[in-house]
Amino acid sequence: MSSAKLLRTALWLVYPLVVYFGLQVCEPRTLALLLAAALLLRRRRDAGRLLFGLTRIDHAVLAALLALAALTALTNSETLLRLYPAAVSLGMLLLFGLSLRFPPSMVERFARLQEPELPPAGVRYTRRVTQVWCAFFVANGTFAAWTALYASREQWALYNGLIAYLLMGALFAGEWLVRRRVRARSMA
Repeated sequence: MSSAKLLRTALWLVYPLVVYFGLQVCEPRTLALLLAAALLLRRRRDAGRLLFGLTRIDHAVLAALLALAALTALTNSETLLRLYPAAVSLGMLLLFGLSLRFPPSMVERFARLQEPELPPAGVRYTRRVTQVWCAFFVANGTFAAWTALYASREQWALYNGLIAYLLMGALFAGEWLVRRRVRARSMA
């Protein structure tokens, strides 16, 4: 992974901390404009290829995130700025949830990158995992919204900048362990 890509990824992961410390020195409007610029610049390099590969739902999610950043810039609202992680969870819920309605499921798409000839049992398993991720996005988005609306900046930053990532990591690790057991059982 290139150092520029690693830096961009790190910036997305520490977004709540950037907001927390950024609000100490500048207005929400400024941070929202930086967020919108980061969203657009992140997509700039491969814009043609990326935009061609996105579905209408992907475009809608990207547009909604940009609209939230623009609305935050117009209103200078810290609350709207803090709602961004909840909006990302909602966007991910839409992407994963709609893939259940219009297969293949999101996790099946990822699985087929490594195993193009996924057996029917694998398709059922990936569908179940996609459902689990949907439940996670509902819970995470709800709590992220609650912290944006009712918690202190410190509590918001702690949940959205650390706890949510630990929960995602635990879900990834737990699914990996379950998958290993399921595969071992199916091979036996």
